[in-house]
Amino acid sequence: MFQFSSHLRPCAGAVRLAIVSLAVVGPACAAAVPDTPAGVEGQAVLPVVEVGASREGFATQSVSTTRSDKSLQETPQSISVVTRALIDARQATTLDEAIETVAGVTSGTLGRRGWDDFIIRGQSASDTMVLDGLRIGQANWIAQEVFGAERVEVVKGPASVYFGQVTPGGTVNIVSKRPRPEAFTQLGLTVGTYGYRQGTFDIGRPIASENGKAALRVAGMAMNSDDPTDNVWFKTRYLAPSLSLDLGIRTDFTILASINGRQYVRQQGLPVAATSLTGADALVPHSFFTGDTTVAPYDAEQKTVGYTLAHRFDSGWTLNQTYRHTDMELTGQLANTSGALTAAGNFNRNVLSQDFNGRSDGLDTSLARTFGWGGLAHHVMAGFDAMHDQLYRDSRRCAIAAQNIHNPVTGRQVTACAVTSIVDTTLAQNGLYLRDHVDVSDRLGVSLSLRHDRARLKTVNVPTAARSDVDSSANTGHVGAVYKVTPNIAPYVSYATSFLPQTGITADGSPIEPEEGRQGEIGAKFLSDDRRLSASVAYYDLERRNLAQTDDVNPGFQVAIGEQRTRGYEAEVAADLKNGWQLSGAVSFLDAVITEAAGSQAATVGQKLSGVPRRTANLLANYRFTGALRGWGAGFGFRYVGEKTSTSSPYVVPAYTVADASVSLERRGWRVQLNVKNLFDREYFAGAANATWVPVGNPRTVMLKMVADF
Repeated sequence: MFQFSSHLRPCAGAVRLAIVSLAVVGPACAAAVPDTPAGVEGQAVLPVVEVGASREGFATQSVSTTRSDKSLQETPQSISVVTRALIDARQATTLDEAIETVAGVTSGTLGRRGWDDFIIRGQSASDTMVLDGLRIGQANWIAQEVFGAERVEVVKGPASVYFGQVTPGGTVNIVSKRPRPEAFTQLGLTVGTYGYRQGTFDIGRPIASENGKAALRVAGMAMNSDDPTDNVWFKTRYLAPSLSLDLGIRTDFTILASINGRQYVRQQGLPVAATSLTGADALVPHSFFTGDTTVAPYDAEQKTVGYTLAHRFDSGWTLNQTYRHTDMELTGQLANTSGALTAAGNFNRNVLSQDFNGRSDGLDTSLARTFGWGGLAHHVMAGFDAMHDQLYRDSRRCAIAAQNIHNPVTGRQVTACAVTSIVDTTLAQNGLYLRDHVDVSDRLGVSLSLRHDRARLKTVNVPTAARSDVDSSANTGHVGAVYKVTPNIAPYVSYATSFLPQTGITADGSPIEPEEGRQGEIGAKFLSDDRRLSASVAYYDLERRNLAQTDDVNPGFQVAIGEQRTRGYEAEVAADLKNGWQLSGAVSFLDAVITEAAGSQAATVGQKLSGVPRRTANLLANYRFTGALRGWGAGFGFRYVGEKTSTSSPYVVPAYTVADASVSLERRGWRVQLNVKNLFDREYFAGAANATWVPVGNPRTVMLKMVADF
């Protein structure tokens, strides 16, 4: 599986689909009006948001999630953008690491297990990620490659009006690298502690065309690394070609493809009873390996191909369409810690064997225009999206001998694998949406969004041939207003809802209700005149309802009775100052609790949500020297994460603070950068413990990166 041999046959169908869209919509929208945009009454097109992020610093105002011409300051909602410059400055190598400095985000909550794990505003959000505006779907079993990202956008709060079925805490949208009009070649080499070795290339070339819009870009990387935990290792191979075609001055069309191959041994944390969380001295170091060398490593591959299309009609309408096809495969085993630690230091283990494969197709099509009506300027977008997502999951439980913390032995055989479940799941979803941002005045803007979704979830239990079909539908929306008190300061208020289908069945045979989310938010945004300094503050009150829970009266069925609530404050700042300083900082205070449960879960009411710290804060400051030291740079930062608890464990995971530092030298055509993460080698736990195990944090790591530009 771990190879670059992808059939990209869906690409031909994708191009045909784009051409058909132009042919169908074109006659309806084309009108004999001048090419030159008129005033409000005949306002022309929404400008295309550029994502050539090499020009961005830490601070930015452009965002692709909303697909509008409004800047972040003019958007009545919390959206954080992690730019390519910030990712590179921190040498972030995973998506978890890239977004860990965003206010309200807790990432890496399950340690180094090879997947993306993060929480936004108290709610798990890694299962509903988005790539280039389309949901990734069930392919989220494979970690997304941050090297292929031009930027990462974190939409906070319910985002169903943008993406359909998502959790209410927030959504991460990864924006892929795209071709640029200029020629460039960048080669990179990174070495680091624990045998880290990575080679990268990013090559772009313009292609001669009538309007100068055709270009090709190919980005790739290969990474091998060991791990602070014994016998754990990671390998990644990534290739992402993209091609922009010149279809005329009014049309932007880019084909995007990627192959993301990963092999790794999962890092499964430590037996909680052998750690310092018990109040006694730790019995094992953080490098202790609970698995076994006979357990099969994971082998995963994700292949994608799709396109983005924007066509500006003479009438002022703009057609936007995005399509992506995804294939994924994942096989591997992990050794679970089970049961209590005995007085002799033994703990039981079992092995979970997983074999997954799936495919998905996602499409989003919209029409947008700015026009005057009722004496007001309206920025209107109407569209539909659809997704077909299929996943086949074969899970088996196997036996393996117990391990001893004082005298660990590897090489124990994995035996007696028995089927736990073999399930074939298909999700078909479609949605209609309408958005209108109204410029009531030069200072006041009002945003209104409505969406209707329908979903069908089909599940087949392969061994028993039992089938279930669950249909669900929901109306969601977003309403907000932003007012520029001054050209620099803009307070806002918003209210948004979301929904997420569930698979359970109630005792009367009806499908369980979808999860619902709702959030009210007030805040303010600041943007300096030169756009080099931006800041935001927000207060929010978020509810998640209809969480599925086992029906204690009717075993085998579920009830939608759970409810969770998060209330919090957060603030962020980003700056690219003329005096050489670059700053990025965030602080968050939140209270995330279970507010409703019943039956066997009733005792959890009032408890904090698992793995959610009450307080987090971080700051990164980079300085570029001038004068005799011109070309040199230095940076320092810290991250504070408050204590965490779990509803399934009496242990409290302590708060921690880690510091990072960097130094760099840049000359014409090349750059060398040294980063030290967790500078003082603080030992900490990454997430909340359950009854048997706890994930460990990252020790001090040193990374030296060398980049040449041609």
